[in-house]
Amino acid sequence: MFPKVVQVIPTKDYSVYVYFEDGKIVCYDMAAMIEKEVFRPLKDLDVFMDTCTVMNDTLAWDIGGNRDNTMCLDIDPDTLYELPFAKEEIA
Repeated sequence: MFPKVVQVIPTKDYSVYVYFEDGKIVCYDMAAMIEKEVFRPLKDLDVFMDTCTVMNDTLAWDIGGNRDNTMCLDIDPDTLYELPFAKEEIA
């Protein structure tokens, strides 16, 4: 079983609170991640905030705005659960 993300809340400092199905809550610092080429569109704070969502059971950004699971920017849920970008583990 892989960890499922059930809710995400982006913040204006390029962090995201991620809530997992098993009750784990983690705040991730995405500032370094948005420097990578594939995530560059997220440097625009409005895009980062407005398109942040849950898709494919993980943290994602619906860049196209059409809820197409194949056209979003997402992060593997196993990677998220292992905490490589964690700023704070809350629960």
